[in-house]
Amino acid sequence: SDVETFVHLLKGSLGSGILAMPMAFLNAGLWFGLVATFLVGAVCTYCVHILVKCAHILCRRRKIPMMGFADVAEQAFLDGPTSLQRWSRFIRFIVNCFLVIDLIGCCCIYLVFVGTNVKQVVDFYTQESELSIRLWIVIVTCPLLFMCLIRNLKFLAPFSMVANLLMFVGIIITFTYIFTDLPSTEGRVGVADVTQWPLFFGTVIFALEGIGVVMSLENDMKNPAHFIGCPSVLNLGMGVVVSLYTLVGFFGYLKYGAETKGSITLNLPVEDKLAQSVKLMIAIAIFFTFTLQFYVPISIIWKGIQHKIAPEKQNMTEYGIRILLVLLCGAIAVALPNLGPFISLIGAVCLSTLGMIVPSIIELAVYYEDPGYGRGKWRLWKNAFLIAFGFIGFFTGTYVSILEFHDEFNGSH
Repeated sequence: SDVETFVHLLKGSLGSGILAMPMAFLNAGLWFGLVATFLVGAVCTYCVHILVKCAHILCRRRKIPMMGFADVAEQAFLDGPTSLQRWSRFIRFIVNCFLVIDLIGCCCIYLVFVGTNVKQVVDFYTQESELSIRLWIVIVTCPLLFMCLIRNLKFLAPFSMVANLLMFVGIIITFTYIFTDLPSTEGRVGVADVTQWPLFFGTVIFALEGIGVVMSLENDMKNPAHFIGCPSVLNLGMGVVVSLYTLVGFFGYLKYGAETKGSITLNLPVEDKLAQSVKLMIAIAIFFTFTLQFYVPISIIWKGIQHKIAPEKQNMTEYGIRILLVLLCGAIAVALPNLGPFISLIGAVCLSTLGMIVPSIIELAVYYEDPGYGRGKWRLWKNAFLIAFGFIGFFTGTYVSILEFHDEFNGSH
């Protein structure tokens, strides 16, 4: 139903990203962050509109009942100019690759996230024997090796319920901390240095981008027409999400200023019992979300290689791939245990591509012959702008994040 879709859309977009928003504002400044978050939110929502609209057109043309993101890209290329048609399999592969990299990147961020929050609480009680963050990530990864062997989504549903509940309660309590004794806005930077903006954009795009979830939600709706349009489920959902993110970002940075950490939960006073419970609640919520997030990349990879494996070896192979992927996530998280640059790197690389560049190219291909690019070729110019914006985000975000990692490695050795 429309309401269920609305709830799922909120859930798909309200992940750990919301907890990183104050750090995004730290890199943007209080007032620039306020305006820019709404702008990026509008662009992300608009690109989802483009994608869903093109999917509707292609489904009608090809008489296909429903399509995933990669299907839409492939069909769009087959419908586009002749020069694009031979690239149709390639674009399908690219979309799937970026979806997998994006979701696995998110899984790695989740591991760092859980590890950092648990470490803070445990360190408070065991001052003498502090374990390093890298060791905590290893400890967190071990139980996930077993949880990620669950292949049926039905068995993961109760974990999802628990995760949503804990996340919700955790965020409400975090709000009470943020809103107590707020300082005045004078002490905060209004517009940050331009060199920090890419980190802001990377983080915001990471936080807002639920494009991987969108197509599957729209496919499952009773009235898919209600998803886009006016007032649509998508517009209402994204409106709520963007407003919430802006609230958390604005007031989180206002409260903690230059001290703002990669996740707002890390700023809560560690000696408070209530704050400790928030850190642990959100850590458990993100821990459970890992298994759900992990489900999508594994199904994409498995679909791609299943037909090449002998039927009697399929079970063992799938379990093997699942274990390898969890170990890979653990290894990446251990290598890069700093949340800030990691989040903006994933945002810049995957989500500029999937959220802006690919939908724009899809629209250009779908509208190529019929109904054309409109008066003065406005669709062509608009999509060229979106693609350019996506590429700028991609390169600057990646460059700045890598510089941050480089500084950190040189500093830590």
